[in-house]
Amino acid sequence: MPDTDGPGGGKLVDNIMYFGRALRAAGLPVGPGRIIDAIKAVEVAGITNRRDFYWALHSVFVNRRDQREIFDQAFHVFWRNPRILERMLQVILPEFRADIPDEKEREEMNRRVAEALQPPRSPLEDEGREPDEDNIEFDASMTWSDRELLRAMDFEKMSTEEVNRAKAAIRGMRLPIMEVPTRRFRVAEHGRRIDLRRTMRATLRSGGDEIPLQMKKRRMRHPPLVTLCDISGSMSRYSRMLLHFMHAITSDRDRVHTFLFGTRLTNVTRYLRARDVDDALAMVGANVDDWSGGTRIGHSLHEFNRFWGRRVLTQGAVVLLITDGLDREVGAGLAEEMERLHKSCRRLIWLNPLLRFDGFAPKSLGVRAILPHVDDFRTVHSLDSLEQLANAIGRPAVRRREGMEGWMSELQRIEDERTTT
Repeated sequence: MPDTDGPGGGKLVDNIMYFGRALRAAGLPVGPGRIIDAIKAVEVAGITNRRDFYWALHSVFVNRRDQREIFDQAFHVFWRNPRILERMLQVILPEFRADIPDEKEREEMNRRVAEALQPPRSPLEDEGREPDEDNIEFDASMTWSDRELLRAMDFEKMSTEEVNRAKAAIRGMRLPIMEVPTRRFRVAEHGRRIDLRRTMRATLRSGGDEIPLQMKKRRMRHPPLVTLCDISGSMSRYSRMLLHFMHAITSDRDRVHTFLFGTRLTNVTRYLRARDVDDALAMVGANVDDWSGGTRIGHSLHEFNRFWGRRVLTQGAVVLLITDGLDREVGAGLAEEMERLHKSCRRLIWLNPLLRFDGFAPKSLGVRAILPHVDDFRTVHSLDSLEQLANAIGRPAVRRREGMEGWMSELQRIEDERTTT
């Protein structure tokens, strides 16, 4: 391979290896095999054309839609594109937001790339410095304020280090057990009902001189938990973090069922039962084909109701529907499937990361089809929101549709505006 004056000097092979390491530090799954494939791809494409060089590396290092932005920024920073400032200011915003991003949002967009390309500091660099106030550095990784900041931070804005710390925090989460009465009874010394069969046996053993009353009470058991998680492109960053939460819940209690959907429905329950979270997510990734693609919510719910509803929605199951409600099929058949799902479970909770924005309104057809058929509507974008969700699931059943009056009135207002116009 010919030499080049790339970052840090040296040969092109070395620079491709350093570039692969930077991508891995930024969160892309880059290993030695990917780097070898990238070198072979560059040998075939050549280095005379910058565009061919870009797409040769892109074809090897990028295999999901959500990795394109990180690769593009890292490529033009590493290989010194003079238009890097223009490219780094391009931010993809949710569809319902029309405001221009400020400097803080622009900086948050590129934190992972900047941290990955920043050279590591050597401990010897700080030797000989005067311990004045400007040179003192504090390790705030375990401080109270840093933990509070991490708990409130949006998953989409986290750097690679913060994502790893958030995953570690999620692994320690536990779900309080919410118990509900069943139709079966068990022996209880201070029960409220008389067990006639055991009472008659005890009377016969005493010869009929006395009647020792034997009591019983209902058995208690927590209901099944069913999770339906959207893994489309708009939900990719959140769904990967929520998979860690689902693995923690699956390890903490029984009768937990997890389904992922994008353009099709996939049951990943048995994969999440693996003890190690990395092994579990590796099996999930190998068996789910529609990561970061489109969304067919109505079709996926129809498949769930038809083939899985009677199997897992038993004994008053609690259902978590995790999606932003942006449907590629514009909500076709979604209202009917949501109504059937709502009638088949004890409680239906909708988790939508877009709810974190102040400007969110139920304007899309998918959101308007889902909202009338849920009992609770919550955001899920940070560690705090996950803990609040765990507490909501763990407490006893509350009044159906509690806290939904405001959303239903807003939905009615939008429908009235549409009819008048």
